[in-house]
Amino acid sequence: MPRTSAGILLHRRGPAGREVLLGHMGGPFWARKDDGAWSIPKGEHGPDEDPLAVAHREFTEELGSPVPAADLVPLGQLRASGKVLTVWAAEGDLDAAACTSNTFELEWPPRSGRIQEFPEIDRAAWFAVDEARAKLVGGQVPFLDRLLEAVGGP
Repeated sequence: MPRTSAGILLHRRGPAGREVLLGHMGGPFWARKDDGAWSIPKGEHGPDEDPLAVAHREFTEELGSPVPAADLVPLGQLRASGKVLTVWAAEGDLDAAACTSNTFELEWPPRSGRIQEFPEIDRAAWFAVDEARAKLVGGQVPFLDRLLEAVGGP
């Protein structure tokens, strides 16, 4: 049984076209990376959990705010990084600079015996869809095309 994850891709109409809100993955591995180090706000769920409820919960946990939209459009599923990821799109706005994330603990540096706390998402930002293609981890990029199809273009 593959691991499963669910998330919400928030989008808005920006001055130069469609923009998406992404979170930069937190922790020491991602700290000095930019391209390929951003993600749709998402989280893992078990087989008995409702993926849409998990997507809402994870959005709130990772960005510090509930989804600012009531209407969600399903973008389907993709296998990415060994997981099956289910994503919905929501049109709305959120102050990316005000986002705050929950945290996780990790032994860092490795084998040091020292446990440190890191944010799951260390920052959030709005990106034009074309720029988001470079910022997103590779397995999530097809959701951008699905978003554009769902909203009728850029």
